Amino acid sequence: MQRPLRARLAGQAPLLTLILLCAVTALLTDRFLSPFNLTNILVQSSIMAVIAMGMTFVIVGGGFDLSVGSTVALSGCIAAMLMPVGGVALGVLGGVAAGALVGLANGFIIAMLGVNPFITTLGTMVLVRGVVFIITGGAPIGDEGLPPAFIAFGSQRLFGVHYLVWVPVGLLATVTYIMHSTPYGRRVYATGGGREAAYLSGVPVRRVIASTYIWCGALAGLAGVMLAARLQSGQPTAGEFYELTAIAAVVLGGASLHGGEGTPAKSVIGVFIMVVLGNALNLLNVDSYWQRVAVGAVIIAAAAADRLRSR
Repeated sequence: MQRPLRARLAGQAPLLTLILLCAVTALLTDRFLSPFNLTNILVQSSIMAVIAMGMTFVIVGGGFDLSVGSTVALSGCIAAMLMPVGGVALGVLGGVAAGALVGLANGFIIAMLGVNPFITTLGTMVLVRGVVFIITGGAPIGDEGLPPAFIAFGSQRLFGVHYLVWVPVGLLATVTYIMHSTPYGRRVYATGGGREAAYLSGVPVRRVIASTYIWCGALAGLAGVMLAARLQSGQPTAGEFYELTAIAAVVLGGASLHGGEGTPAKSVIGVFIMVVLGNALNLLNVDSYWQRVAVGAVIIAAAAADRLRSR
């Protein structure tokens, strides 16, 4: 009986960690449970949750992506450029397509050419950020020409909840179904669990790996569009350090950096852990420099926990 109970507790570790973190923060400051602060946490988490869901595809498939932060900036700027010309629909499609194109490039180089994911996505991170500065001149895009409907999407509410929050809610249900109830999802897990075994079982490993990067890029593109709506402009400097936060959130949610383990729902819980931690440090007036130290320590702890789990 001890082993199943221990396994169940280990499986719920991310959720228990989040509950404990919220409880401690609520005891330390009464501002944490205020409606304004809780709304702020939800809105901050919504964009990162979309990125983390895309990162879950890649990490479960045995890789990781350092270019999502730059992709967020590129997609937001592309969307802001297209909307004054073709409306909201064209802007959203253009932003998501730009992200998917970056993911396609990553997937082709990694899966088809066999280049190391770290080197590939590190190079893409720098390259895409450079492209963003080239096409924008380093200045914000569309701060005065965005459609009113798009601005409303980034600031208004539906049933008392920000529109931005509804996006990951619907997306989580879709992504969870794809990963757990479709043959494609099972192929992603099989590829991350052991590429050679998956290949011998008839899984098109290269195509599966490439597709995970396309998913990651497309969802990072969607997050970029959401961020542009929230900021009411496309910002070329947006998305800095998002890649590290997303990877840490996915690992905190129980995914393995070796691949084959992880769920979108637990990745979202990992996002909430990261956001609540940052929010708690702000409410407690911790110096911003020490906040960076704390976030870095959490990333190292997440990697160490993944190593211990693999043992």
